Amino acid sequence: MPAIISISRSSHFIRSLKRLPLELQAETVEREKIFGTDCFDPKLKTHKLSGKLKNQWSFSVNYQYRILFEFLSKNEVLFIDIGDHDIYK
Repeated sequence: MPAIISISRSSHFIRSLKRLPLELQAETVEREKIFGTDCFDPKLKTHKLSGKLKNQWSFSVNYQYRILFEFLSKNEVLFIDIGDHDIYK
């Protein structure tokens, strides 16, 4: 899989990220670097969603938090939200 060239962030994602504790924000930045290099790195546990979120994907920041995203093209993504499992509702 080619590297992700462009990561866009929705305003909702940015607001949700700013509400997180600083150490979790730092962890998110580290995971985003891994994602940019290989969006299917096993550490991220990237997976396609189903149901009403069938066009979206998710990857783990840590055990509790994940990032919800969509592929816009082969190497462009949009980060939609960050949070615990409630982001899937």
